[in-house]
Amino acid sequence: MNIEEGKKILAVIVGALLNAIAMNFFLIPAKVYASGFAGVAQLLSSIIGSFTSYTLSTGILIFLLNVPVAILAWKKVGKAFTFYSFLCVALMSLFMEIIPIYQFSPDIILNAVFGGVIAAVGVGITLKYGASTGGMDIVAMILSRMKDKPIGTYLFAMNGAIIVTAGILYGPEKSLYTLVALYVTTRVIDAIHTRHEKLTVFIVTQKAEVLKEAIHAKLVRGITMMPAKGAFTNEDKDMMMMVITRYELYDLIHIIKEVDPKAFTNIVETTNVFGFFRKD
Repeated sequence: MNIEEGKKILAVIVGALLNAIAMNFFLIPAKVYASGFAGVAQLLSSIIGSFTSYTLSTGILIFLLNVPVAILAWKKVGKAFTFYSFLCVALMSLFMEIIPIYQFSPDIILNAVFGGVIAAVGVGITLKYGASTGGMDIVAMILSRMKDKPIGTYLFAMNGAIIVTAGILYGPEKSLYTLVALYVTTRVIDAIHTRHEKLTVFIVTQKAEVLKEAIHAKLVRGITMMPAKGAFTNEDKDMMMMVITRYELYDLIHIIKEVDPKAFTNIVETTNVFGFFRKD
């Protein structure tokens, strides 16, 4: 195991632990729902407990919901990303089973805000090191590889369904507090990493050919090459432009640092893409 893999595994462990703490100490006791698969698992656990004689914990449901998605991602996305993402899911489920459900405060606003912030820090750290917390992040990666369309609609639909269902089952206040938690989570993730699914990267380098080969060996992305000249040095260089997903940002930065640490890199958030996005 090299240093980079060690950092990634540590980030996955920390991200899983923070998400488990957010769920068991803040969101679950207050019946405030998380986003994505975690929120779906919370709702299913509540519904099963309320309308049947059986109980199934949120942690186990999160794990079960992610199994089929991980199998699909293994085939469609890539083994490394899927492995670290599913490891995060498995550890989160394990931590949620080990850590007791405990309410620090009866104030539902405090639970919504702190739960959202802690979960977002966990997600942001995991994304920053090239993995994810599973669920909709894996679905997003699959969709980004299968079709060049934004997944905001899917995320909005799932989170909207969670908010509406929570309001129907437990009153409109639960929907509003869940909305607060989702907003806080989104803003914090945006501050730590990026919430944009696609990013445009401009790289000015004197090692364009070597860097191109290194990028193509790791990422399935097209690159546009343009001649460039340094204004102060008058040195001939190349500018490489490419569009990536946020899940590939960590790998790309690592490749650039390895091949050409002196390269100038500018990363711009991309709202939409027209034309041929994939390399294959």
